[in-house]
Amino acid sequence: MTVVTEPLTGGPRPPVFRRLEVPEVRQLRYDVDERPFLVLFETTRACDLACAHCRAEAQPACHPDELSTDEVTAVLDDLAMAGSPRPIVVLTGGDPFKRTDLRQLIRHGSELGLAMAVSPSGTPLADEEHLAGVRAAGAGVVSFSLDGAVAATHDAFRGVPGSFALTVGACRAARRVGLRLQVNTTLTADTVDELPETARLVRDLDAGLWSVFFLIPTGRGRALGALGPAEVEDVLHLLAEASATMTLKTTEAPQYRRVLHQRAGRSGADAAGERGPLYHRLHDRMQEVLAEAPRARRASSASAGHPGGSTRRAPLAVGDGSGVVFVSHVGEVFPSGFLPLAVGNVRERPVTELYRTSPLLRALRDRDRLGGACGRCEYRQVCGGSRAQAFAATGDPMAADPNCPYTPGT
Repeated sequence: MTVVTEPLTGGPRPPVFRRLEVPEVRQLRYDVDERPFLVLFETTRACDLACAHCRAEAQPACHPDELSTDEVTAVLDDLAMAGSPRPIVVLTGGDPFKRTDLRQLIRHGSELGLAMAVSPSGTPLADEEHLAGVRAAGAGVVSFSLDGAVAATHDAFRGVPGSFALTVGACRAARRVGLRLQVNTTLTADTVDELPETARLVRDLDAGLWSVFFLIPTGRGRALGALGPAEVEDVLHLLAEASATMTLKTTEAPQYRRVLHQRAGRSGADAAGERGPLYHRLHDRMQEVLAEAPRARRASSASAGHPGGSTRRAPLAVGDGSGVVFVSHVGEVFPSGFLPLAVGNVRERPVTELYRTSPLLRALRDRDRLGGACGRCEYRQVCGGSRAQAFAATGDPMAADPNCPYTPGT
């Protein structure tokens, strides 16, 4: 991992277009310069899967230097002192069920007033007993990854036969024990054609949130085929339509917020006419899925008065280092799990201090310091581009997002 210790100097600021007020994006009730909204805490890299895209390049056994129970609880103590509303903490991995102290960590965070969530792997460890245990300890939300609509696709992606069935069973068990469910889906060129059927599966599992990840070529993911800019744009318009009947968000594709704003200003038919071949290939199947939504849910969406297929619950304007921070299993702090630029270690300085003072994180929160098209874009304050995508493509986290085809000012 690269450690960033010097300020980012940047060059002269490019000319910019007028700043837009975008009602389709929710703003936090507090200053993200002061404390994060979401803390992704990689409690371990141990995992029994061998996922093709794995950012962590997980291993079967725990790392000998991973944070101890006392070190993790000290980080939770620090986050709780950041003030109210306190951050959401997602205990992730690897597979957090590989840690024997998981319930203790959840209970400690919950007693401090932190909203605790868990993101396990789809393995035999994610059974109803373990899920009931984390619910009793104080976790409110659990997230599982489903990267295809059928077993063949998901199991090939996760590297273990039977993972699809285990994950679907774990999702249903989570709902039975009273956990709210989030489903995460990573899109690649090989899996995107199952998007409509995956949407149906997510809804059938009674997920409260669908998070669609756009592949970052890091870790094992370097060997996979990512979508191109035009294909990403097509998918974002499909997701905007799907959001009329289900709550969803994107990860590492913040231009979704731009798409929602643009669709709000014109009819869905106008938007569809400008789309590419991927959109038109998937559109009819996606419409069939949306037509299956329960009548009450469709009516609720229509009564909200969101034109152009915009979401029933607008996404938050947060991203890598701006409201979001990632703590690794050995204590390194990053803007996100997909942007491998460490700003320090919790064994040396509190995560809240690193978040507030790091030159890199401060730069990422200043959208006027972005380069290229992102720096000129009138949507930069509500989108800002994926800093992880920019870094993966150019080595510069402040560069333009290569996955966005939008021309500023148009």
